[in-house]
Amino acid sequence: MIGWFEAVVLGLVQGLTEFLPISSSAHIRVVSAFAGWQDPGAAFTAVIQIGTELAVLIYFRKEIWEIISTWTRSLFNKDLRGHWAARMGWYIIVGSLPIVVLGVALKDQIETVFRDLRLVGTTLIVFAVILWFADRTARNKLSLEKHLSFTHAIVYGFAQALALIPGVSRSGGTTTAGLLLDYRREDAAKYSFLLAIPAVLGSGVYELREIGEGPAPEWGPTILATIISFVVGYLAVAWFLRYISTHRFTGFVIYRIALGFFVILAVTAGWIPALG
Repeated sequence: MIGWFEAVVLGLVQGLTEFLPISSSAHIRVVSAFAGWQDPGAAFTAVIQIGTELAVLIYFRKEIWEIISTWTRSLFNKDLRGHWAARMGWYIIVGSLPIVVLGVALKDQIETVFRDLRLVGTTLIVFAVILWFADRTARNKLSLEKHLSFTHAIVYGFAQALALIPGVSRSGGTTTAGLLLDYRREDAAKYSFLLAIPAVLGSGVYELREIGEGPAPEWGPTILATIISFVVGYLAVAWFLRYISTHRFTGFVIYRIALGFFVILAVTAGWIPALG
């Protein structure tokens, strides 16, 4: 069971890593394993992500309100359907479909085999290399308002769905897709954050029913971890967007590869179990 101290640590980990391309779910899994704690499980991870998504809602509140209000009015006003905010509403809906469908279809695997630390370590390394390639080859020129299309939204959506495997990284996968499509780093990351809102909030609300039942953690520690992830997450998203406006992703790539190899070594050497 998750205690109060574990809740504080995992809330900090979630807040610090959710928006960085290093996989928050992988870090929660790895930190728990090295601390000798029981795997908190997919339900706990999904619920405390609500905290970081609330941080996104507040940080991007003006853009989100414009998207929601314009999209809603465009359903009745044809003149608004070409507005960037109305189109963005549809792109977020379409881009969310892959992770919804695959999340439901692969629910059993998400809660079991996908949490194997050997797989986590491998995905950390593989997707670090893909991120490095995308960052080095991207032309970094397209903007969301002018160039995002339904095709691009679907590509983003499938990239986000890969994050069902801990180690891929929701922000890392979708940002990588954006870079490969030649979007500017800031725009790729921004759409990544906006696209995650329906999926993360939906998953978190869906998994709320598991909290306090069976092996899932109790409500108290889960709520504490969620609050901490919100506060830390807000600071992290603000820092990350400023950072990538002037820096490449090289530091994150190196970190992912080092962590991935260390996790695989630790499991192979028997320092930590692959599952549990």
